[in-house]
Amino acid sequence: RCIQLSFLMLSGRGFAFRRKQKIERQYRKLLKKRRQVHSQQDDQFTDTYPEHLKHLYLAEEEKLKKRHRTPDDSVSSEEKFNKAAEERFSFPFPSRSVVTQEKFKNKTSNQKAKEEYEKIKAEHARKKEEAEKRKQQREEAQRLYKKKKMEAYKILSKKTKKGQPNLNLQVEFLLQKIQQNT
Repeated sequence: RCIQLSFLMLSGRGFAFRRKQKIERQYRKLLKKRRQVHSQQDDQFTDTYPEHLKHLYLAEEEKLKKRHRTPDDSVSSEEKFNKAAEERFSFPFPSRSVVTQEKFKNKTSNQKAKEEYEKIKAEHARKKEEAEKRKQQREEAQRLYKKKKMEAYKILSKKTKKGQPNLNLQVEFLLQKIQQNT
């Protein structure tokens, strides 16, 4: 029973939780070493704030550090040279017509959805027309086949006056068939 209670108390505190605690201990140790060298101001934005807001406080701390620096310290001479070169070779702002064209190129989600719907609708209509053409061709082919079969049946099923099959017509039919094939 005691094991069950301890399990319930420690549930959700597995490997990741222990690793996080270890990293926090190491971080605090590092902060103690820094405090001996630096003032309390360096770490005022890091440890006491909630995790989901920490990035905001860290960004604020960076802004404060940049304000305290002198302009010469923050930007090296090489970076100044690069910025000057970029300004010299950069193009001016695009003309008004280009901006308006870009505005029209960027479509809203509603416009995109309408275009997509129209494309799909046109595709379905095209497929439907193709299916209809195939169906008509198939029906035409079946009609011709039945017509041909019926003619052959009429010729082959003719009888003489006495009810015997008309062999004369059957031989003629076979002769025509042979001539058509060659």
